[in-house]
Amino acid sequence: MTEDGLGRSAARGAASTGVGVVVRIALQLVTVVLLARLLDEADFGLFAMVLAVIGVGELLRDAGLSSAAIQAPDLSARQRSNLFWSNTAIGLTLATLVLAGAPLVARLYGEPNLTAVTQALSVTFLLNAMTTQYRASLVRAMRFTAVATIDVLAPATALVVAVVAAAAGARYWALVTQQIVQAVVALVTCATVGRWLPDPRWHRGQGMRRFFRFGGFLLGSQLIGYVANNIDNVLIGRQLGKDVLGVYSRGFQVLMNPLNQVRTPSTTVALPALSRAGTGVQFDRIVRSGQLVLCYPITVGLGIVIGTAYPLVEVLLGPKWAGLPPILRLLAVAGAMQTIAYVGYWVYLSRGLTRQLMAYTTLTSVVKIVLVCLGAVWGFVGLGGEPLTDFFAGPPPDGSPGAVAWAPVAHSGAVGVAAGYALAATLEWPLSLWWLSRLTPLPTRALYGGAGRVLAIGSLVGLAAHGAVWALDALPSWTQVLAGAAAGAGVAAATTLVPRVRRDLGQLVHALRVALSRRR
Repeated sequence: MTEDGLGRSAARGAASTGVGVVVRIALQLVTVVLLARLLDEADFGLFAMVLAVIGVGELLRDAGLSSAAIQAPDLSARQRSNLFWSNTAIGLTLATLVLAGAPLVARLYGEPNLTAVTQALSVTFLLNAMTTQYRASLVRAMRFTAVATIDVLAPATALVVAVVAAAAGARYWALVTQQIVQAVVALVTCATVGRWLPDPRWHRGQGMRRFFRFGGFLLGSQLIGYVANNIDNVLIGRQLGKDVLGVYSRGFQVLMNPLNQVRTPSTTVALPALSRAGTGVQFDRIVRSGQLVLCYPITVGLGIVIGTAYPLVEVLLGPKWAGLPPILRLLAVAGAMQTIAYVGYWVYLSRGLTRQLMAYTTLTSVVKIVLVCLGAVWGFVGLGGEPLTDFFAGPPPDGSPGAVAWAPVAHSGAVGVAAGYALAATLEWPLSLWWLSRLTPLPTRALYGGAGRVLAIGSLVGLAAHGAVWALDALPSWTQVLAGAAAGAGVAAATTLVPRVRRDLGQLVHALRVALSRRR
């Protein structure tokens, strides 16, 4: 494919993927709002406990083979079938292990109800594993419109089922049903749109080693990152209880999940484009433009979230989630930093540097785990806790004399965890570019400069939004949210008067025009 053709394909893919992302974020927001009003903190806490432990199976069932298939310069039909059966075998094995090990999950948290929940969710490993190569084939072929459609249809169907179940009194089983329905719909639609069936035989001599090598190192880095990214959930659930974890997990549902709905599809577009771009000017241009397209809108949006956090939570979720705003603000900081660093992930994958990615992930994961643990202790002791031994002993039983007094202290511990998480992400983004620049040619100076401008604008937007909320403190919450959003958007618009920011905006506009162009 020519340079212009590759650029237009990537841009059109970004456009169709972007539309899907907007719809999915809207669905995610609707899901959070509806289910938060139909279910309570304990329901979300129980569900989050299971996901924090068995969610690692989602990485294992993929085993890095989807990215290996997308990134490969060539992929035969027999190799694709072999990859399908590899993922399916892994998924079946995981489903069996989780089904048998469900009582251990319940014992870890001291919650007997988790046994049945874990057993029910075990089937999703097999379903998602069977979907892996169908979806990878669509991405490899740059059929981004089909991928975006599937990624909207599956969660939308699952949301309808979950809301009906929650309204009928299913409690946390509504969340379980949502996951299973989404996995079933995704498999059926991907297989239907993909229009291919795997060969029932395993084909020897197909050069599979390169796929497994690529996937193995990628899986290693993902597993290490998973432990670091979920230590907060395990720590809060084990030591502070399901109610506090329910509040904390709502922060992720409101903020981090929508961010993943943006970042993951961005890899869907960037990986095949960068893998075909080779090295040099074209590669650098895609990386620089990709950073601006991804980071500017996200950081501006997160700045508004930070500035309007208190009235925003009250409007969306209601007064019973009053402990969430400080956590939400800290997670928004973490989300902005992670997004800026995300461009490096594209480079690692497109250039096959999965071994080096695993080494980098190991270092940053150790930093994250240490800071999260320190944040938990700081939040507990520094914000009102008593003896440190009480924290490590876990929460008092429900209904006990100390349970009521424990609640504000436990929420302070959750704030400390979020602070540690945000600090780790803040340290990670400059380190990521420095580390990567030592491994492969990269427009490091341009990426640092772009990130600096993005963060500066996001900070100004957050301050403007907060100022508007503070000035209108006596007015209804929805008025404060609208005023904060307007103030933040106004400041973002005013920054375009700065010549360098205006040039960035020009790149964004150019990318949009190319995406909408009908030229081949």
